[in-house]
Amino acid sequence: MLAKVLSSSIIGIDAYVVEVEVDISQGLPSFSTVGLPEGAVRESKERVKASIKNSGYSFPADRITVNLAPADVKKEGSAFDLPMALGILAATGLVSKGSYTDHLVLGELSLDGMLRPIKGALPTAIMAKEKNLKGIFLPLENALEASVVEGIQVYAVTTLNQLVEALSGLIHLDAFRMDSREIFKPTQEVDLSDVRGQENVKRAMEIAAAGGHNMIMIGPPGAGKTMLAKRLHTILPELSFEEALETSKVYSVMGLMPKGQGLMNVRPFRSPHHTISDAGLIGGGQVPKPGEVSLAHNGVLFLDELPEFKKNVLEVLRQPMEDGQVTISRASSSVTYPANFMLVAAMNPCPCGFLGDPKRECACTHLQIQRYRSKISGPLIDRIDIHMEVPPVHFKDLAVNDGGEASTGVLDRVKTARKFQSERFERTKTHTNSDMTSRQIRKFCQLDSDSSEILEKAMDRFGLSARAHSRILKISRTIADLEGVPDIHVSHVAEAMQYRSLDRRLYR
Repeated sequence: MLAKVLSSSIIGIDAYVVEVEVDISQGLPSFSTVGLPEGAVRESKERVKASIKNSGYSFPADRITVNLAPADVKKEGSAFDLPMALGILAATGLVSKGSYTDHLVLGELSLDGMLRPIKGALPTAIMAKEKNLKGIFLPLENALEASVVEGIQVYAVTTLNQLVEALSGLIHLDAFRMDSREIFKPTQEVDLSDVRGQENVKRAMEIAAAGGHNMIMIGPPGAGKTMLAKRLHTILPELSFEEALETSKVYSVMGLMPKGQGLMNVRPFRSPHHTISDAGLIGGGQVPKPGEVSLAHNGVLFLDELPEFKKNVLEVLRQPMEDGQVTISRASSSVTYPANFMLVAAMNPCPCGFLGDPKRECACTHLQIQRYRSKISGPLIDRIDIHMEVPPVHFKDLAVNDGGEASTGVLDRVKTARKFQSERFERTKTHTNSDMTSRQIRKFCQLDSDSSEILEKAMDRFGLSARAHSRILKISRTIADLEGVPDIHVSHVAEAMQYRSLDRRLYR
């Protein structure tokens, strides 16, 4: 007696078909699973056996062999519980074998036959559509997420009994419905106007948001660095449907999709603690998983107290900041995760935080300051476009009721600048000015003689690197886009050079 059920597993953030083959033959009662199952898959036999019995069905007292094909790829997770149970019941003749052959089946079983949610429902549904399968059976909690994909029938199941009765024709199971274009956009709980003063920093944030530039803020404790960073996403354009789908795939495979949402509806804001490991930040592990840089895909990665992070952890950021993706290689496989994020970092100017403060004296020695700053390498600083000094907030700024322009006004200008970039980079892989290649910089960032002269003097005086030169040109292009002008002027270059303060002060 043989039965085959189609299921799926995840590699990276993409799903692939797994054929669950169940064979029941005569012999001493046993239950073995082959096909490189990981721990949770090997343990599934106990859950499957108990759920079948507690659902009112007879569990065969024979030799049961379950093969997960392809057999040369490791399988992990608890999503194979339901297809295993269905395969056993089909092999015993309780379920017609032709009723599910063109559908995927996934779900974790509890001991009483109830279904629990799984990870990776969204990429599984995408794969099912690509394979031209008719539908997918999965737990009710995952139905909203999977139904985002148009052109695939999603059937929400709550118990093993319900699935068996639906496949046997005893009950009718309607497909789960959701309009994938109706993404709920929640009201922002924070606003840029909450921050008093710091108009220069807000201007730098507007430029960063408009061009997708990385940014670092340097200032004393209490100046508002964290408060400003947490409001950056309020001036970023809404996620497009394609961006929401990419981001949601990462959250789906991690099981972090917000409850009651089919898609991520706002740009992610990730703020890991400085004790994070390099694998936690970049991704990895014995079984590779996405890290914080991938969870921040199409959003913001905020690193507060930047020098407190371990140096080896910070250095792994250099490659994804350039490439927009992370490749995790192991002896058996290699997976690639998306990591196109805006890096926003904050740090004090010295260990005590008051270097350069006109009202509080710095208590740090020169050696302590140098050791503190050396935790951040020059190559990493070079990859951060905007360096912004955040001064202490004056009482007169705190006393006023008006915090300045609201996020909506800034967002309108950011959207306009992004529209110029979208037209400029049409039919290319570049989306924002920060992503421009060397060839695109030469084409779209041409300078007149006055602008070229001022930039040349700055490079000679401060010894700026070629990468810093490119960053200044990209920022200049973004400032011009915010003003709605086609050419880069001297004022744009002069302002862009002001945002390279670490080149002028901390590392000179």
